[in-house]
Amino acid sequence: MKIVFATNNKHKLDEIRSILGDSIEVLSLKDIGCNVDIPETGKTLEENALQKAQYVYDNYHIDCFADDTGLEVEALDGAPGVYSARYAALPDNPVKSEGATSSHDSDANMTRLLYELNGKDNRKARFRTVIALIQKKDVCPCGCTSIKEILKFEGIVEGEIIKERRGVEGFGYDPIFQPDGYDKTFAELGMDIKNHISHRARATQKLAEFLLNN
Repeated sequence: MKIVFATNNKHKLDEIRSILGDSIEVLSLKDIGCNVDIPETGKTLEENALQKAQYVYDNYHIDCFADDTGLEVEALDGAPGVYSARYAALPDNPVKSEGATSSHDSDANMTRLLYELNGKDNRKARFRTVIALIQKKDVCPCGCTSIKEILKFEGIVEGEIIKERRGVEGFGYDPIFQPDGYDKTFAELGMDIKNHISHRARATQKLAEFLLNN
């Protein structure tokens, strides 16, 4: 079985491919010749995931899935949430640091988050991943259009934001996120353990169960 994962993020691809194993061949956007930076203009993780998957399905007519992930911090009313990847680049950033104007700058994002939590006792947080899957199921009897199926899968891991970075593996906020039940951050635990317990792993496992049984 082949399916497109609407991303060119190597970290995400490696993680997804490791979780799915050899049963499903996962293609990247680059693999299908898509070099467009697909917009993510939704106000929720669900909207962004579906927007990316819909773009690939509409333009390349192939089964695909896309994800969006957010770090939701309780003391910050769920922020950075849908803006997690570009948290430091938002205009209201009170911290002026190198990379603060660029999206997907993990170090700048962590710097802002630690600043925002400075002095706060409540450091509870969760990672949440939403995967949107679009599959062609049938063709309209008159042949004018295809009939598609849209499904969504969610994965959540609870934890807390520690006060300083620890670990060198992983990406994003991994060096400052410690999952419940562990005394190490995602960046210290390593990819083998993370791929079994992470938010993306939990969402992907639901996706894999569906793909392999339908």
